[in-house]
Amino acid sequence: MSALSRCGEFVSTAVVPPAARDAARNAVLDTVGVTLAGSIEPAARLVREVANSEGGAARCGVLGTGERTSAGWAALANGTAAHALDFDDMCFVSMAHPSAPLVAAGLAAAELVDASGEALLDAYCVGFELEAALGRVMNPTHYEQGWHATSSIGTLGAAAVVARLLGQDPATAVRSLAIAASGACGLKESFGTMVKPLQGGLAGRHGVLAAQLAATGFTATELAVEGPQGLLVAMQSRGSDFGSEVEQLGLRWEIVDGGITVKLYPSCAATHPTIDTLVDLRTEHGFGPEDIDAIDVAVDSVTPTVLIHDRPKTGLEGKFSMHFCAASAVVHGRVGIDTFESGVDDPQVCALLPRVVMRAEPQVGVDQPTLTEAVVTVRLKDGRALERRVRGARGYPANPPTRDDLGQKFLSCAHRALSAEVADDALAWLSDVDQRPVAGLVELLGQPVPAGV
Repeated sequence: MSALSRCGEFVSTAVVPPAARDAARNAVLDTVGVTLAGSIEPAARLVREVANSEGGAARCGVLGTGERTSAGWAALANGTAAHALDFDDMCFVSMAHPSAPLVAAGLAAAELVDASGEALLDAYCVGFELEAALGRVMNPTHYEQGWHATSSIGTLGAAAVVARLLGQDPATAVRSLAIAASGACGLKESFGTMVKPLQGGLAGRHGVLAAQLAATGFTATELAVEGPQGLLVAMQSRGSDFGSEVEQLGLRWEIVDGGITVKLYPSCAATHPTIDTLVDLRTEHGFGPEDIDAIDVAVDSVTPTVLIHDRPKTGLEGKFSMHFCAASAVVHGRVGIDTFESGVDDPQVCALLPRVVMRAEPQVGVDQPTLTEAVVTVRLKDGRALERRVRGARGYPANPPTRDDLGQKFLSCAHRALSAEVADDALAWLSDVDQRPVAGLVELLGQPVPAGV
């Protein structure tokens, strides 16, 4: 039996444990929140413009807008919005933002079949686990070579979610995954542009399309992933033994054992350990930007391939700039959505940028997940040098957000698109989503704040 055939069995028949479903519930809540926040961003609005011009059956909702479109376009629109602010969650095994495509594809498919919230959570879990299995065999090489795993690996995860929700048998689920393998794409070179969130949306859309085609009897090869010219070879996988990873599916659950990293800053996850450290040092020692002689950030070898903008010209580029995020943390003592809307030209931040240095250091990141460790040194004009090695950040599985943290983040995001009353109702619904139908949730989230309010 091929590895992909075993994946099909898992997608169709896996019994999801309660702990995994609990983790998925939090992930869906968080992702819906950042989707609502991202729905007003230019990238999300432009995708909706094209969706509206294309038309299509109005079967699935676009969150925060009141608009409806086809399942594929809804997945593209919601997936793009979810990733638009880079505020969506992370998994350092798949090296992807898992939830943007998984939730976008899942909501669309759930509406098609009038699925329950419990079914949505179970589907999310099988998609997450498939992504983790791929990530363990493919990364970090796949990611280092320029592939955007949120999109490449996420496409197969999204297809698994949709296959599960459509009730596909193992053979059909295999075809869904095989078709999705040919739709996998995404380039890190696009980080700092609208294409980055678009790639999250494309993963959701391609996952929906793959499962829809498989349901018609569309054929595909079982060797699409592990064959001599399959996904692993073509996308520069670190390893080739996908079968060994697949054998663990259902025996261990990465979503429980490894967990999901919830972002508390709307920037690339590689900036978070440094932001946390600088905010803490600023509070503890009371320095400001005028006191700084230099800030040195030592990182692992992969981080500079992600944080590619030393002198960002736009807010999107600022999300992928260690220099900008570090300077903003020192100047303002915080990094939020507004940091990237208006802060890119902040004179204090710009003045501090030349004093920030990021460098790869061989001793950083050893035996740690990629992008998660930094050594931050703040050199003050009075001669003091404050150094701190940090592993992870607030929101990571080792330091998870509380339920209040999740609720506060959700409401702050949702208020960008919904009234306070609807946002409160949505939070209550999502906190109990496994007991409710998905269609009712999407209807609730389709009540945007009226224009001019």
